[in-house]
Order: sequence, then structure tokens, then C-alpha cells
Amino acid sequence: MDPMDKVFRDHAKTVYKYLMTLTGDADLSEELTQETFYQAVKASDRFDGSCKMTTWLCAIAKNQLAAYRRKHRPTVSLEGEAEAGTLDGTMAGALESAPGGTTAGVSAEQEVLSRMGSVEIVRQIHELEEPYREVLYLRLFGNLSFAEIGAICRKSENWARVTFYRGKEKVRRALE
Repeated sequence: MDPMDKVFRDHAKTVYKYLMTLTGDADLSEELTQETFYQAVKASDRFDGSCKMTTWLCAIAKNQLAAYRRKHRPTVSLEGEAEAGTLDGTMAGALESAPGGTTAGVSAEQEVLSRMGSVEIVRQIHELEEPYREVLYLRLFGNLSFAEIGAICRKSENWARVTFYRGKEKVRRALE
């Protein structure tokens, strides 16, 4: 088996999911995943092993998405926009991570996602400015560690933790 074929088999699903969290478009995510691996093959000699393969591939994917967005400026149609739903009592506190409030083996982020019964939290995350939006997407939907998020964004692990916390607080305040 070709080494790049093995890399594709091992990491394509992760890259695709990462792109889905950023785009919300299955077709675009699939196209960008393919382009990511094409670029990875072209740049395989530059992978030095200083980070995980997944981190390197997600960084390439992020660059491919940025290139795509530069070429295809979005147009927004306001027709057919759904009205925001109302929050129930459990949603209002969903982003507050109280110590000891999670079940064993489940992270606070996973618990938040499991309690989400409305699109309002996702809508609030989507309305955040960068880098908060991206860090929350990577952490909540990409299930990446803070170290991996820092590497993708070319920042430190601590930067990723602080940015996640600040973004989470912005969403929590918007939901109040």
C-alpha cells in the first residue's frame, strides 16, 4: 500500500469532519478534503513530524478553505431565513461548565453538545468573530485538543485555551 494511500485512509474522515464544521456544506467539504490531500502529496517532503499528521492536514485544509473563500466571495440571501428558536431552561446555562457538573468520562464540551436542543447556541457561535468562532468549532465539533487547535492556528496551547474560554463566555452572555 502506498504511504499516502494509508495517510488518506487514516485521516480523510477527520479532515472532512473538520471542514464540515467550518463550512456546513458536505459537497464543499468533500471537494476541499480532496484538495487538501492533493496539496499534502505535493508538500509531503515538508512534513517534518514536529506535529501530528492530523494537525498538519487540518492546517492545509484551513488554508484550502481560505483560498476557496477568497475566490468565491459569499452572497447572502435573506429570503427564507428561519426565525431563531426560543431557549428552554436547560439551554440558557448550557455553556456554563460548572466543576463537577459533568458525568464521569464526558468532557464539559461533550455534555454541552448532548444537551443542545436548539440551534440557538450554534447560531451564536456562528455569529462570533474570528478566532473565537474557529476555536469553538474545532473544540466542540472537531473534538480537537487545545494543543492541536493551537498548532492549526499557529499559536500556543494556552492561547487556544484562553480563546476558547473567551468565546464560550461571549456565547453564554449572548444567550442570557
